Amino acid sequence: MSTTNFFLAAGAGWDRLYAGPLASHVDDFADWLAHQGYARKTGRRKLRLVGQFSRWLGEQGLDLPALDEVQLERFRSFRSRLGKYTANVISDGRELLTWLRETDRLAPIGAEPSCDDPVGDTVDRYERFLFGERGASLNTVQAYLSTVRTFLGDRFESRSAELGSLGLQDINGFILHSCQSHSPATTRVHVAALRSFTGYLYRSGIMATDIADGIAGVRTWRLSSLPKGLEPVQVEAVLASCDRSTVTGRRDYGVLLLLALLGLRACEVVRLTLDDIDWGNAEIAVIGKSSRHDVLPLPHEVGEALVAYLQAGRPTCATRRLFVGRYAPVHGFQSSAAVGHIVRRALAQAGIDRPGRGAAHLLRHSLATRMLRNGASLEEIGQILRHQSPDSTRIYAKVDLDALRPLAPAWPGGAA
Repeated sequence: MSTTNFFLAAGAGWDRLYAGPLASHVDDFADWLAHQGYARKTGRRKLRLVGQFSRWLGEQGLDLPALDEVQLERFRSFRSRLGKYTANVISDGRELLTWLRETDRLAPIGAEPSCDDPVGDTVDRYERFLFGERGASLNTVQAYLSTVRTFLGDRFESRSAELGSLGLQDINGFILHSCQSHSPATTRVHVAALRSFTGYLYRSGIMATDIADGIAGVRTWRLSSLPKGLEPVQVEAVLASCDRSTVTGRRDYGVLLLLALLGLRACEVVRLTLDDIDWGNAEIAVIGKSSRHDVLPLPHEVGEALVAYLQAGRPTCATRRLFVGRYAPVHGFQSSAAVGHIVRRALAQAGIDRPGRGAAHLLRHSLATRMLRNGASLEEIGQILRHQSPDSTRIYAKVDLDALRPLAPAWPGGAA
């Protein structure tokens, strides 16, 4: 039985799929949908749309090379005028276009600037600059682009955007608002992103003056904050909240163990691939900050959890990423937000109020605090957490209350 027949229900009418300029691609697209893990009902809907779109193209006298987003929008408008359901036309149609381009059946979108969206085109070129010339990490690129898009949206709203008109007043006003609504760490990222972006605009000739050095900074004090963690009983409750009889529960349990027992960062969990686990030597390779590579021992408990997920949880898919999403199209975690969502859900299920920001980092802080209370030195904690600077570990000295208590002078007039 062909993959197409797997998706399509028995009965007449499905031969209408094979009409128009997309007819010869229907079966291959059906194979791709099945490989992505789509359910029968969903795949049937997508294939039906392909057939309808293909017939419409034929009626318009259009062939495959003429297919693009403009024609997709025309097709959606045509169906709307007929009172047809159009909620999935654009999303499913874009998925089809992406597949046609990635399989070289349709020419890729040109890299020439778009007259309709010069700002969007500039941001796209800035993204390529960060990856290609700066060699920035994926997390850095995502953070910078998010800041730049938010800033440009606030600055220009629906007005015509002229990037050359940006000035320090615009940018410093955005930074001031960030200080009032975000943590100092987040605002520092905003400052770094806008300094980088305005520097890029100057080097590209879009801005006449380099204003990067005039962008206001954020004053912070080293070691001024107190790391927030969970008590050991709370960590156990978080781990126990995963229903390991389900596919999602087995995946989430593996993610949480990597955070709680190995102290991995969320971004490090996202980057893990199937090739990073050395089962024979019980080791796991981790790519950390600044693309630093480390090899860590794989505890037996973590290894068992990962085996359970891989053997009876992880769906079959093309990606080599260790952890993948639950819904089709199946692909690896795209960002640290996926790990943060898993931790927040586990905290809620365990009935624990999350203290402060950075849900995924709570378990890393909890590991360090537990090690300190069990007698580990700051140097040993720094080695486990793979800190590049001793200052990063020194902050945990502030949570060792038993050691600090004798150093505190008696309060005047209080008990000795």
